[in-house]
Amino acid sequence: MSRHQVVPGRKLKETLRIASERAGDPAGESAKVWIYVKWHRTRTASSGVPGQHSVRILTFTTLYPSAVQPQHGIFVETRLVKLVESGAVTARVLAPCPWFPLGSRRLGRYAIFARIPREEVRHGLQVDHPRYPVLPKIGMNIAPVPLFAAVSSLVRRQIREGADFDLIDAHYFYPDGVAAVLLACAIGRPVVVTARGSDLNILARHPIPRRWIQWAARRADGLIAVSSALKQRLVELGIPAGRVRVLRNGVDLTRFRPHDRSTAQHALGMARRTLLAVGNLVALKRHTLMVEALAQLPDFELFIVGEGPERGAIEETARRFDVAGRVRLLGRVPQDRLPQIYSAAEFLLLVSAHEGWPNVLLESMACGTPVVVSDMEGITDIVGAVEAGRVVADVTPSRLADTIRHFAAAPPTRELTRRYAEQFDWQSTTEGQIALIHEVLERRSKALRAAERIA
Repeated sequence: MSRHQVVPGRKLKETLRIASERAGDPAGESAKVWIYVKWHRTRTASSGVPGQHSVRILTFTTLYPSAVQPQHGIFVETRLVKLVESGAVTARVLAPCPWFPLGSRRLGRYAIFARIPREEVRHGLQVDHPRYPVLPKIGMNIAPVPLFAAVSSLVRRQIREGADFDLIDAHYFYPDGVAAVLLACAIGRPVVVTARGSDLNILARHPIPRRWIQWAARRADGLIAVSSALKQRLVELGIPAGRVRVLRNGVDLTRFRPHDRSTAQHALGMARRTLLAVGNLVALKRHTLMVEALAQLPDFELFIVGEGPERGAIEETARRFDVAGRVRLLGRVPQDRLPQIYSAAEFLLLVSAHEGWPNVLLESMACGTPVVVSDMEGITDIVGAVEAGRVVADVTPSRLADTIRHFAAAPPTRELTRRYAEQFDWQSTTEGQIALIHEVLERRSKALRAAERIA
């Protein structure tokens, strides 16, 4: 572990002890936690006032691409790049990853973390990947604490060396957002946290992470949800609706555009009408349900882009339903190849149990390919017209197959689907971010001036 990632042993030990004691009630106002936070506090003050100069932000998230995992959290990177391109902000990225001792591929999927570079430059942005410990058994309940402890020394050193910033831009509420709020309190900077999906849809169901999330949401200076459904999740956690800004993800309309369909199909060796799924091979995505539906669609084949622990289950299901010859698992695919694959397909399928804001839908529609999706909360924010696709209520293999069959009989034109997607560019999201950042910094500036008058 490099020097800047080391937290003094006695302080880290004290932090973990406090976290263990407080795990049942992290939302409380324990003096012990705040004594520890004060130990990290820096005297360096943020400029905090938006003006003619760009605002300096630190994007903080474990959900960010790297040279080793170029697709991981790419929607976070894309949003940030678009924001920086506006000229309103400059940014650098703190994207921690779990510590793992060896990078040999024989050691399984966790070894990939050891191969991630300590620092790199992506799209002109400096990205640091400090390591943090993932603790077994109790890890989920105290996850924000070791994450915060692992990055705080690095951030304070960078500030001393002149790499200061005005605001923390955090993504994914748990543990990232909670750790970011701890960091913001420690160094005296405002923080905006973006809710992304499973952080609220899944992790907030667990009692202790839920309390941590509530604690962080109450203390964050700004809150963003990428869909109205995620905003409602925060409201259900006790956060006033007026504090949450909905800023949806967009799609890069230059990168994702229609390719000639026949040429794309020939290049990919598609022999039948083709259904497509793009995403990690995890149980949440319910790829096996698609495979079962395929057994009822003899004229179609299914291409699946992605990798993950469900690959074996998908292959076994394909064999069991005698469709293995019509299912192609393409594994991970570089981002620049996806437009060709989207363009070649008849429909994109997404039958997840729940999602935050699935960008694959926008990418597919931007390439002129409509979608067939399960009826999950907030999905009509994306699939809101006939030319976008079809939503399947109470999805089963039979209902999915019936919907595909009927939709294929009278699909929209590719031009109409593309035109629908064009409303989802990044401009409005970027403008919303800029407005919120300036509001947060203006509030902070007024509060500091008021405090100085009192002093």
